[in-house]
Amino acid sequence: MVLEGEESKKTVKRKLEHIEIVYTKPVEGPLATWFEYVFLPHRALPVVEPEKVSTRISFLGREIEVPLMITGMTGGAPGTEVVNRSLAEAACRYRIALGLGSQRAALESRELAYTYSVVRDVCAEIPVVGNIGISELARYGPEVVEQLTSIVEIDALAVHLNYFQEVVQPEGLVYMSKGLEVLSKAIDRSPVPVIVKEVGFGISREFAADLYSVGVRYIDVAGSGGTNWVLVELHRAVDSGNLVKQYIADGLKSVGIPTAASITEVRSVSEDFFIIGSGGVRSPYDAVKALRLGASMVGIARPVLVAYLRKHLNEFLKAFVLGIKSLLASLGITTLRDIEKCPIVVTGPLKDWITSRKIAYLSKT
Repeated sequence: MVLEGEESKKTVKRKLEHIEIVYTKPVEGPLATWFEYVFLPHRALPVVEPEKVSTRISFLGREIEVPLMITGMTGGAPGTEVVNRSLAEAACRYRIALGLGSQRAALESRELAYTYSVVRDVCAEIPVVGNIGISELARYGPEVVEQLTSIVEIDALAVHLNYFQEVVQPEGLVYMSKGLEVLSKAIDRSPVPVIVKEVGFGISREFAADLYSVGVRYIDVAGSGGTNWVLVELHRAVDSGNLVKQYIADGLKSVGIPTAASITEVRSVSEDFFIIGSGGVRSPYDAVKALRLGASMVGIARPVLVAYLRKHLNEFLKAFVLGIKSLLASLGITTLRDIEKCPIVVTGPLKDWITSRKIAYLSKT
């Protein structure tokens, strides 16, 4: 299905507004990630040099050097291909995974497909993850996954669950009541693995169990504490003068599961899940904490966009990767699979959450 005209123009306009707002407006919080309640006692004298720490993992059938993904941000508007090209070049340089922004725009106008496919022009070796919203998947039908995989050569398709964003968004589409059924059918039809991805509100243990029951094995928790898409849409509602949406956004801005808690929630369901720990990961220490809590890899978005726009992308990623390796070295780890052996201390609200929810599994501690 290809939709042309006014709907495509609105999607393009919205995508450009999102980039501008995320970069220029206060869109993080009010909830925190709760990584601040996780401590990893280190060795004051590491037994291995950082550059000798092995962080290589297999993801979607491809080897990457660091368990890190630049999660989906953009594409679908003229000019965004420049951003995606730069992100792909950086991801290729450091051999990390790359996510695309929602491909809805390319469904509405195939003329915009190049804003996504440019990433494969740059690098054919890294894992690339496509992206579509659950609302669009429900609206167009599960067969649309085959179109999405033809727009660009992707290794997996992320289906993002952005319920609260859609509720607040002035033009939001809330077609989600049959989401699990739609997901199940999409998994059956998809030629690539399907990743279920939140957008900043986290995933609970109960919902993770539902996802497992329909065949989902890849989850991006995208918990609270980072970019808050209710706040992003609040800014758009203010700009458009939509008072109803402003009031809704103000009432929902504190909804969510902190990222650290969400990782433990999902991991407690099954060791089979490949968990991408994203949502407010702002430092290498956050990343290592996420991995220790049970994430299989970590995802970052807004910090990468900010570094790109400030023309510091290469330096940012180089420092981030070295920071992860330095921290692992300080924990006495020479290979990533040993991270579950390093000591961990969980305090405060996160400890209370784990106790209250009776989460027995904490990365095999």
